[in-house]
Amino acid sequence: MPAAKRAAPAEAAPADPPPEPPVDCDLCPRLVEFREENQETYPDYFNGAAPSFGDAQAKLLIVGLAPGLHGANRTARPFTGDYAGDLLYATLAKFGFSKGTYKADPNDGLALKRAMITNAVRCVPPQNKPTAAEIKTCRPFLVSRIEALPRLEAILCLGRIAHDSTLAALGLKQKDAPFAHGAAHAVKDRGLVLFDSYHCSRYNTNTRRLTPEMFESVFAAIIERIGKG
Repeated sequence: MPAAKRAAPAEAAPADPPPEPPVDCDLCPRLVEFREENQETYPDYFNGAAPSFGDAQAKLLIVGLAPGLHGANRTARPFTGDYAGDLLYATLAKFGFSKGTYKADPNDGLALKRAMITNAVRCVPPQNKPTAAEIKTCRPFLVSRIEALPRLEAILCLGRIAHDSTLAALGLKQKDAPFAHGAAHAVKDRGLVLFDSYHCSRYNTNTRRLTPEMFESVFAAIIERIGKG
């Protein structure tokens, strides 16, 4: 009798990525090349995939675009060391989401309470403009970051790119939750609400597209959702 054919080994399902990519993540060639250039130009900078920052029991996840060249790419903490962080961290303090004093330094002792900050793209892109492919490549880390927060009730997206990538991470369509400053979209099957704000960038605040009052109104709506600490 002919020998029985040996069954081909089943392929293992790809494992979900961890919530945080490796510092030297090599998934996006253009971003790796830019990182290597920055390592030459700014050898004292962090120059890696910037980790999220905040409370592992967060009820609020804030999603930005990507690390700033002289911000998180330098300090390894989201929105730390660039202009956008001044408004963001001041607002977090005003609404009780932090303790300590923000001094634009990762060693300032600041800690977040009930909140975490991450980015749609974890490595700094040239001209602060990630490509669609880079956003998609980095999205599994955003998915895992969301899934790893057991008490999550609200997500705040800073800008349209963060909004669109978060929608994709949640399996939602753009037509079902269009971006608009101050908008709130219920994600019923997950028991959370997606909030939108214009990005707190220097350009938006200097042109008054986003004022502190506008930004604070979004946080007031978030507090109505998750309650005060």
